[in-house]
Amino acid sequence: MHLRDIPNGWSLTGVLALAVATIAFAIAAAHGFDVEGISAVIRATARTSLLFFCLAFSAAALFSFLPNGWTRWQYRNRRYLGVAFAASHGVHAVAIASLALVSASRFRDAVTPPMLIFGGLGYAFILLMVATSFDRTARLIGARTWRMLHWTGANYLWLIFLNGFASRAPAQPLYRAPVALLAAVMLLRVARWYVSRRARTRTEAA
Repeated sequence: MHLRDIPNGWSLTGVLALAVATIAFAIAAAHGFDVEGISAVIRATARTSLLFFCLAFSAAALFSFLPNGWTRWQYRNRRYLGVAFAASHGVHAVAIASLALVSASRFRDAVTPPMLIFGGLGYAFILLMVATSFDRTARLIGARTWRMLHWTGANYLWLIFLNGFASRAPAQPLYRAPVALLAAVMLLRVARWYVSRRARTRTEAA
């Protein structure tokens, strides 16, 4: 598939959101919408959310260090990938709520009070970031507030993802891959910040 065949903008968000919802429904249906099926949906949507988040979170840094057709497409669509992440995590939230309805005991075992508190704050950031992902709302809050909100929210969500996957990695080695991915995208962002800072310092000293 050529890059020109991949959707852009809000069409990309719609395609990805529909794909996640369809996959989630198919997984749940295959298990007869039982507890195991809902748990499988929770795991699957955690992974799709991670993928979309990392694509949006790393877009600027990747394009800065490796400008090519793919990273240009990724950078241009970072807003829409971010909203697709929010849609995926919305399906994730529905699955968690469904688990509470289907099996309260399983829900209590899987979701601790700290997870509800810190995860709830994460969802609050997601809602605020989505609400300000439109040109009109972004202008209403101003560029400085927008940057502060999205920087804080994105880094907080990175920490939530890291804690969620890292806490499971000792018992389940497959979770080490998401941890490595999260570490890599953060290193990319830090490296971009460092290079930009060095460039500004040289310019000011010249």
